[in-house]
Amino acid sequence: MERETIIFIGIALGLLVFSHIFLWLFFPKLARLVYRPATEKGKNSMRKFSNALKWGLFFAVFPIIEPFFSPPDLDHLGRKPFFIVLAIITFSWIIIELSNVLRYAFLENFNSNKEDNLRERRLLTQVAFIRKLFIIIVVIIAFSAILMNFESARKIGAGLLTSAGIVGIIVGLAAQKSIANLLAGFQIAFTQPIRLDDVVVVEDEWGKIEEINLTYVVVRIWDQRRLVLPINYFIEKPFQNWTRTTADIWGTVFMYVDHTIPVENLKIKLKEILDNSALWDKKVQVLQVTDYTEKTIEIRCLMSARDSPTAFDLRCLVREKMLEYLQQNYPGSLPKSRVLLSQEAEKK
Repeated sequence: MERETIIFIGIALGLLVFSHIFLWLFFPKLARLVYRPATEKGKNSMRKFSNALKWGLFFAVFPIIEPFFSPPDLDHLGRKPFFIVLAIITFSWIIIELSNVLRYAFLENFNSNKEDNLRERRLLTQVAFIRKLFIIIVVIIAFSAILMNFESARKIGAGLLTSAGIVGIIVGLAAQKSIANLLAGFQIAFTQPIRLDDVVVVEDEWGKIEEINLTYVVVRIWDQRRLVLPINYFIEKPFQNWTRTTADIWGTVFMYVDHTIPVENLKIKLKEILDNSALWDKKVQVLQVTDYTEKTIEIRCLMSARDSPTAFDLRCLVREKMLEYLQQNYPGSLPKSRVLLSQEAEKK
């Protein structure tokens, strides 16, 4: 290997090392002038963006300085198809990681951990969907640009960019089911029948919306199972959304007791249970006789809570305390069947 070639390789490797060290030293300081991440996810996005920039700096500077130290008998690598392909991939990586940084920089202005986080969850759903769609567009453009660097595939790449265009590709494939799901995702992102962290009942399962992807939705069931549904399921089929407008929810407890139970005492006991529980949000408290049969009466306890998990715990608490109260004070009021036997003496 000639001396000029060895020097060329050494300078190229040195430039690569320099770009990594330079951004490792100065990027955090420069970035803090614009954005200071407040969450761990924001910090991770900045680290990934920094890693992408380290490679991007090399691919941006190398073609500029290469003519000054490239050996005479060696064609410029910066003009080679493989170098251009790597540069396109790197710059696409930078754009994608930048979109991730912008996402967290925007979302950190909103607190989604508070109880009434309806607006925050709406924005989170929209931003997540838009970013995923943006990534698809970036990948399509990058793939088209890569194809244009090969003579045999240049017509394909040019066609993707000029003849039909990105919108034409989506519309042209809209008849396919997977693209129909993508279009349904548009509708869900902006009309929002569901949002991230919504409490829903689908397929007779209670759970929370964990992920909204471009073509499918993941529901985390209460027992930590995951229910995966196509995204158009939430457009075409009915389902329950318990947090559509607010997280507040009412819970009910039904009791079936004997006709002799003193209802007023039960009302007093329910009030005592709720007043002593931090689970109750102090909005709704009702005890009513909702049915009456020949064997029992149906009593409904109605109460409110700040969200569905709290309402479930509150309902269980009321059941336990009311059952304990009946056992200790009115054991004879538990449901029973009455049989009246009479025997008529025969007269002789």
